[in-house]
Amino acid sequence: MDIILWGILVAVIFVVLSGLRVVNQYERGVILTLGKYTGTRQPGLNWILSVFGIQKMIKVDLRVRTVDVPQQEAITKDNVPVGINAVVYFQIEKAEDAVLKIQDYTFAVAQYAQASLRDVIGGVELDSLLAERDKLADEIKKILDGQTDGWGINVTAVKMQDIELPADMKRAMAKQAEAERERRATIIRAEGELKASENLRLAATNLAIPGAISLRTLQTIEGSTANPASTVIFAVPVEIFEGIKKVSDLVKGNK
Repeated sequence: MDIILWGILVAVIFVVLSGLRVVNQYERGVILTLGKYTGTRQPGLNWILSVFGIQKMIKVDLRVRTVDVPQQEAITKDNVPVGINAVVYFQIEKAEDAVLKIQDYTFAVAQYAQASLRDVIGGVELDSLLAERDKLADEIKKILDGQTDGWGINVTAVKMQDIELPADMKRAMAKQAEAERERRATIIRAEGELKASENLRLAATNLAIPGAISLRTLQTIEGSTANPASTVIFAVPVEIFEGIKKVSDLVKGNK
């Protein structure tokens, strides 16, 4: 009798210990009882009736995952072939749906992302693709969210990475950029010349005041004779002397 009791006790201990399961904080445990979904276990120590395969726990990681979308060959709306790759970030929100409604959710997200990427690129022109990368990535995210929501998955972000262009297209874009830089340089030079001409016009107006040209000439002569070893010859017009006379008369009048 004691042997039977000890046998039963050992069997009970074995059943209890074999059914213990630890669910981490970032996990959820989906329970299948005789193949039927019967609940989802929360983080901590849990127990299931694992003997004879009566119950089985499938752990699902709820942390954000990344899926690399390999380079996809696509043709833009204006018939330019491009190669582009991307990264998809997603997170499981309903562990039971991710287990029961899709066989391999990581593979499914990757395949659906590839198809969505080609569809979106095919609907835009090359200029929009290059200038509005983030906007197109958000559009891909919305398409993925619409499909993966039924799988208990939330697509948190989509990032478009490298965009590979044909060699002839790269050369054409380089020429266009060079022409644009030349255009801007020409405009800047023209604006500088216009400003210089306006300053010259103002200077000529100021020098037209009686006596101003004479004073300017005297300043120039003074500056040119700073080195006594040099000889400077000026051809001074008669108007200079007239201007000097006017300045002298004004000085005498003030006295």
